[in-house]
Amino acid sequence: MRITKTALALYGATFLAIAGMSAPVSAQTTDSVTIALRVAVNTLDPHMSASVGSDLSVISHIYPALVIRGPDLKLKGDVAKSWKMVDANTWRFELVDGAHFANGEKIDAAAVKWNIDRVLDKSVGARIAGWFSLVSSATVVNPTTLEVKTSSPYPAFADQLSMFFLLPPEWAKTHKPANETMSGGPYMIKENVPGDHITLVPNPEYWGPKPDFKTVNFRIIPESAARTAALEAGEVDLITGVPTTEIKTINADGRAKADAIPSIRTMLGKFNHQKKPFENLKFRQAINYAIDKEGIVGSIFDGKATVSDCQLLTPAYFGYNPDLKAYPYDPDKAMQLLKESGVDLKQQIEIEIPTASYLQGEEVTQVIASQLQEVGLNVKITEIDFGAFMNKQLKERNLAQIAVQGLAWPTIDADGMLTMFAPGNVYDYWNNADFGKLLDKGRASTDTEERKKIYADATKLMCDQAGALFLYAQPATFGISKRITWQARGDDWVRAFDMKPAN
Repeated sequence: MRITKTALALYGATFLAIAGMSAPVSAQTTDSVTIALRVAVNTLDPHMSASVGSDLSVISHIYPALVIRGPDLKLKGDVAKSWKMVDANTWRFELVDGAHFANGEKIDAAAVKWNIDRVLDKSVGARIAGWFSLVSSATVVNPTTLEVKTSSPYPAFADQLSMFFLLPPEWAKTHKPANETMSGGPYMIKENVPGDHITLVPNPEYWGPKPDFKTVNFRIIPESAARTAALEAGEVDLITGVPTTEIKTINADGRAKADAIPSIRTMLGKFNHQKKPFENLKFRQAINYAIDKEGIVGSIFDGKATVSDCQLLTPAYFGYNPDLKAYPYDPDKAMQLLKESGVDLKQQIEIEIPTASYLQGEEVTQVIASQLQEVGLNVKITEIDFGAFMNKQLKERNLAQIAVQGLAWPTIDADGMLTMFAPGNVYDYWNNADFGKLLDKGRASTDTEERKKIYADATKLMCDQAGALFLYAQPATFGISKRITWQARGDDWVRAFDMKPAN
């Protein structure tokens, strides 16, 4: 294996970064960009996170992928120059020739196979293992050709791979990818101060196009007001999660610009069907009628959100059902259904909201609680840290009766999004067998029109059964400095290679 002087320098830089010290680097130009992240980066291991807006956004600068999703939300090749299904259960990837990591390891079919095998290895405990549950094997045809066999058709596999990044196999055997890196992408880590900032500089061994910026800074700024202040002070170039009420203020100030576009994230009240009285259909339907979704969109989001059409999917998703309509706001209908449900309305209904996680989520939760109280329910709000919320949801399996949360699936395919409500899925609290059978049927088909019909049936079933409290599609809000240009995107990725200097 070829070990370059650059590779040694990279390893030294990573070591110093983990220790919280700055590594010596050559003089930098003024071509830099600073991106504010709302939450800290928890790991640098690409197989141990599914967090697009933090971990994976940073990781995508350091490690390559077979394919990535561009700002136009379309797939484009990275290490893979082409990909196709050669039969119902086989995907073939043709790779670029000459790609390599900074230590000289080749990014070839063998390296990709090793990464897939690592994720499939149960002893590794990969966080993203569920994405590969249908993968039965990966086979090296030749150095630039890889075939992946699946146990049943997996038409969204290429889309899912846009979140799958590649580690160097030999390096990973003797290092800790959670907090060490060996770049195979356009940037490498210069400094990493956990919870505060990560600084990237170009990887001189990168095999692809030269990046536009000499320095990329990711700053961790959890508070919305602090992010806005940093943007207006010229300290950062991009912020996301801007409250819609601040968009006009930022634009009026004139030092930066702000806006909102539709996102692929749906906000919902997730029902815990395992806790009474949420096994009761009329009770669940009553809650959907009791909430004024149009009012929330208009008053809290200044009209920049979109009411959900009684489904988890937004129009951007494959499988979106255009025939469904939102439950109308009808408190009288809600009270009638509550009476018919036979539920004791004196019992307490807990609504859980993870703090500082969703755009104006706490405000929305207050409105939901107030409107449920107006139709006669006894409601309690519990605010909880996001990490504790995820532990309750996935490990303890003990969500409150209603959990206000946002869901998105970056494949932008019904197969991923809806599967979070399939029986047996770690996220599911519904356990509807008929819904699960429809999803199995949709996954088994490679016929586009047939899949659309199946997902139309699945979304209608979930709507009719009031599987959740369907709320709105969260707007993707952002503020950007005048130093850079950036095509806003609604799927949470924040990447310097999607940006360019304004001049």
